[in-house]
Amino acid sequence: MSGNPLRVAVLGSTRGSSLQPVIEAIEARALQAAITAVISDKRKSGILERARAHGLNDCFISAKGKERAEFDEEVSKLLIQKKADLILCIGYMRFLSPQFVQTWYGKVANVHPSLLPKHGGLMDLDVHQAVIDAGDTETGCTVHLIDEGVDSGPILVQKRILVQPGDTAESLKAKVQPLEGQAFIELIRDWPMEGTPQELYKG
Repeated sequence: MSGNPLRVAVLGSTRGSSLQPVIEAIEARALQAAITAVISDKRKSGILERARAHGLNDCFISAKGKERAEFDEEVSKLLIQKKADLILCIGYMRFLSPQFVQTWYGKVANVHPSLLPKHGGLMDLDVHQAVIDAGDTETGCTVHLIDEGVDSGPILVQKRILVQPGDTAESLKAKVQPLEGQAFIELIRDWPMEGTPQELYKG
């Protein structure tokens, strides 16, 4: 590998389980990338603990008493300071302000635990129960660009598994979650250093 590493920033509010495979791939030099900041609105979030455990720059930004746009402006300033090329939302439990989306559009990716556009707008076990209720024969995860809608941005990566007889919402969650880290790794590996991701991922 040659050239400068892709500068990746992460926004998260929960455990950040899907970040772990990315960290390990970077540490193993399987990805030409560097995580420049892990940012959370939760001081005691697992994702910040995960960042500290791997010597990454962990950043808590309090949202208390702040309007959404005001909070997002603080996040933006930090992302600019860290010169982020790509921003991953991993268990990030906040809605992004229109200003933030417009500023960073084309650089912010989210993962959703279904094969979008199916079952968008749902969260956690509700997604997997919807898969079962719909009689879907396959499910998986989708990494997509964030736009001003809900789970509606351009699809970048999808990973699939078959739904087996007897699967429950809990068993599907356990099967799909490991795919999320794989999808992020694929996204980072193929991310264009120049141009827009839309030019790379068509359809």
